[in-house]
Amino acid sequence: MGQKKYYAVWRGNETGVFDSWAKCRQAVEGFNGAIYKSFPTEDMAWEALEGNYADYIGKDKHQSRLTEGELKKIGRPIPDSISVDAACSGKTGRMEYQGVDTKSGARFFKMGPFEGGSNNIGEFLAIVHALAWCKKHNIKRPVYTDSRTALAWVRNKKARTKVEPSGKNGELFELIKRAENWLKNNSWDNQLLKWETEAWGEIPADFGRK
Repeated sequence: MGQKKYYAVWRGNETGVFDSWAKCRQAVEGFNGAIYKSFPTEDMAWEALEGNYADYIGKDKHQSRLTEGELKKIGRPIPDSISVDAACSGKTGRMEYQGVDTKSGARFFKMGPFEGGSNNIGEFLAIVHALAWCKKHNIKRPVYTDSRTALAWVRNKKARTKVEPSGKNGELFELIKRAENWLKNNSWDNQLLKWETEAWGEIPADFGRK
């Protein structure tokens, strides 16, 4: 059993503090631009809810192990950017991913769940989805991800996954193929940046299930 979490929902079908992911998911699922975040205690969740969500972007319950000099060198994330993340169940392989506004947490897109996936696949697809979304809307925002593997796959324009194709993940592998083809046939001006979790906390697109 993982450590219990409490979820503050600033914007959703219902707002407030929820004591389980199941209740939080019901409060935000299907709501365009839902804003929520997990906290280790109920008091912290209520305190956050009474404040501004933007004040909690990049804030983590754990104190950073980096020195003050290291934190200063890393700096702060670019607010006018897109953050992407994926979540995958190790037991079922059900994977989903999303892209949000880094500053406000407003969701731009969400895909899944897909069967027979992996977190790396989701991270890769999320980056490519963000690039394609930006190109469609003529937006040149930087894109943040916390996955070095996904960044490498995008640079190489190839998802080097160890997941094997099967009857249940055919749709997912079709998306991978489309993403690889998009990378090979398109150019982009967006910066692809690593989200510095140790300095900034969980990426704003995090699904809150760790």
